[in-house]
Order: sequence, then structure tokens, then C-alpha cells
Amino acid sequence: MSITLDRPAKYNAIHHELHRELADIFYDAAIDDSVSVVVLTGSGKAFCAGGDLQAMQDHANSSGVTGHYLSSVDAKRIVFGMLDLEKPIIAKINGPAIGLGATIALFADIAYMADHAVIADPHVKVGVVAGDGGAIIWPQLIGYSRAKEYLMTGDSIPAKDAGRMGLVNHVLPAAELDDAVDKMARRLADGPYDAIRWTKTAVNIGLRQLAHSILDASMAYETVTLRSATHKEALQAFADNREPTFKGL
Repeated sequence: MSITLDRPAKYNAIHHELHRELADIFYDAAIDDSVSVVVLTGSGKAFCAGGDLQAMQDHANSSGVTGHYLSSVDAKRIVFGMLDLEKPIIAKINGPAIGLGATIALFADIAYMADHAVIADPHVKVGVVAGDGGAIIWPQLIGYSRAKEYLMTGDSIPAKDAGRMGLVNHVLPAAELDDAVDKMARRLADGPYDAIRWTKTAVNIGLRQLAHSILDASMAYETVTLRSATHKEALQAFADNREPTFKGL
């Protein structure tokens, strides 16, 4: 089964409808007996640009408030949908994976990345806590110290560095990405099905425990900052095509 984020004109940025679909799709895959492996990728030049800031700004303008655009319930369902799905998920990172895009790529079981792509969780650059899962998965992959550096700065990581530090499994030339992912998907699909899916389930026990202990708190912090003057300034700066002015303390 291939799941393709399909808003190429917006670099597959996640708006309300796509967020809701992501909250459902992994549960749909779980009960679909024709699915043995899921390949997650993006349409066009990007894997996913993260949350759709323009859609957030439009909603803020129409409603008069920030931080109410994307459902926290759906955000939790995305993370737990990926963790609870027994079938392997392969991320095919064909271009930039940013914010929530990085989160869903990293919660996949195996990640292949095109060598021209970058990955980043720049929540802080729009005045928001990295609460949608980044605080869970980044430290498990690259350690707490390195994860905090990238989550607190929002700096992007080139593919070769992401591979070197273990953030993703494989980095390949873009022309080789499809074939490599197809081979792995076929290998898993043709392998000992129960052994593979229950191995994933066993390994994910610790991640699920972490998610249950961290996600509610991290999302609460994120919600507070989404409704802050700091985030409002970041959205306005985006609309004005300028750098936001943050005041620190």
C-alpha cells in the first residue's frame, strides 16, 4: 500500500483535511487484509513541508484566534496510528521533510532519504513547542543532547548528515530511491508475515509507552504556544514575507 501526501503545489503542507486523513489512514491500513506493507511518501518535489502556515493564518484571520486550526485528537491519532499499526511502514523521503512531515517520516519503521533532501523540525521558528511527536522520536534516534540542539534551533539537516547520525536508515541518489524502497517493501511483504509484524509490535512497546507518557504534555505545551502572541507574530511575519521579531524574555 502506498500513501502519498498529495498537495504538490503546497509542498504537501498539512491542512485540516490532510491532517484528518492522516489520523484515519493508518487505522484503515490496519484492518485492510490486502495490505502487508505501507510506503509513505510525498507527491512532487517535497515529502512534506509541515503544517500549512497559510491555512493557519487564514483560519486565524477568520476566527480571530490562533491555535485552533488542527485537532489535537487527530494529532494523537496520527502518532498512535503509526505506532499501533503492526504492518511495517517505510518512509520514502523524496524531498524536504519539515515539522510534522519530519515527525511522520521518523515514526516510520524504516526511512529512505534522497540525497538532495533535508529534514528539520522548526516548530520553534514559528514560536511553537515541538509537541506533535518530535520530542518523543528525535531523542530515541540520535540521543537527547543532539535532539535538543536541533529541536531548540529548528536547524535543517542535510540527508548525508541525517544518515550519518542515524536519523534515517538509508540515503540514496534520488534516481535510486524508488527501486530501493520497492525492493525492501517486496522483501518484507514476501517474508514471514507474522514474525515481521510482531517484531515491530514488540520493538514499539517502548515507543508506545514513551508516547503515552510524553505526548499529552508536549501537545499541551504546543497548544499554549500556538495561542500565544509569539506565534501570532510568526504567522503575521509569514503573511508579510519577513522574518518574525521575537522578544525573548
